[in-house]
Amino acid sequence: MSEVVDLALRARQAAMSLANTSSDQRNRALLAMAHALVAKQDEILAANSADVQAAREKGVAPSLIDRLELNPVRVKAISEALKSLSTLPDPIGEVVSGSRLANGIWLQQIRVPLGVVAMIYEARPNVTADAAGLCIKTGNAVILRGGSMAANSNVAMARVLSNAAVGAGLPEGSIQLVISTDRAVAEELMGLHGLIDVLIPRGGAGLIKNVVENARVPVIETGTGNCHIYIHKDADVVMGRRIVVNAKCQRPGVCNAAESLLVDEAIYETALPPILRALEEEGVTVYGDEKTRSLGAIMRIQPATEADWETEYLDLKIACKVVSGLDEAIAHINKYGTRHSEAIITGDYSAAVRFMNEVDAAAVYVNASTRFTDGGEFGLGAEIGISTQKLHARGPMGLVALTTTKYVAMGSGQIRE
Repeated sequence: MSEVVDLALRARQAAMSLANTSSDQRNRALLAMAHALVAKQDEILAANSADVQAAREKGVAPSLIDRLELNPVRVKAISEALKSLSTLPDPIGEVVSGSRLANGIWLQQIRVPLGVVAMIYEARPNVTADAAGLCIKTGNAVILRGGSMAANSNVAMARVLSNAAVGAGLPEGSIQLVISTDRAVAEELMGLHGLIDVLIPRGGAGLIKNVVENARVPVIETGTGNCHIYIHKDADVVMGRRIVVNAKCQRPGVCNAAESLLVDEAIYETALPPILRALEEEGVTVYGDEKTRSLGAIMRIQPATEADWETEYLDLKIACKVVSGLDEAIAHINKYGTRHSEAIITGDYSAAVRFMNEVDAAAVYVNASTRFTDGGEFGLGAEIGISTQKLHARGPMGLVALTTTKYVAMGSGQIRE
């Protein structure tokens, strides 16, 4: 029996036991996991240091190093996220609907765990804790398969979390990590129909595309983030500048960072130069169309190609295009966007409404940064990913997204004639 099949069988057994645990039991386990992360942080940070050093030696971009690197402050934040999860309402057992049928049967639709959740993700070790915590809270067993860049970090963190959960009374196999980072092992995981209930990929476009196209188990697609900021002709330009800089620069290596800037032709000659200069001061390289470059506002600018309109840079880079108006902005976003997070800066209510209604994305903003598309910022606690699909879940996926429903019928001897 392969390692992956063995893990899946153990997870399936654990899931059945988890379904019978109480909310109090799972919350105690979350608190134990949170305390263990801090108590064992030296072990975790030593493993992470090895990963970071290896990544630097390979010349990995600083923005990706930032996603990988842990420190005491970040470990504490991960721990606090688990504690916060323990205080959130438990969706398991929630009655979605209930009614007495004409034949006397009392019918209820209730929330139940999905069962066995598998995660395939890349170089963000915090995902290990977020996924484990969310799954435990919702009574799901979880199988984690991280990327090679964070291999040591993931092993250390998963071991600490699993030991803490078992020590708090949860079944063995509730939290498991696939040690091998070999691609063939990930492909085997994708094929375990009947053992894994849902698979969630979280990472770059290549990873997600591979999982969506090749998995034989149900997949919740978490998308890449080619996010846009559109400066409408009736925008407060000072507000727009602040939002663009925040959306691009506050943390450029994450999926809700802005990757494209669209500016209305009616105001671009006055509105765009201060935005470009502010971006340049933050070290951003702009890939601009002809009108953007003709302004001569900054030195760090390159000609934009067709590829730039669809690129998720995850770096201090941004594509910039002058558009004829709202129609072209919406058309551009719907053509090149990844259905993640899109924003308009405007003082025109009707333009804002059109943008919200016509832009196809999981999150649409008016006069705010795309950086808020996040489980914590939305009040969902930790998130297991940001779904860009339309079935089952969309946007930041918190606790409810890790549940399904079951109909429970209570009768008194009824038979169907």
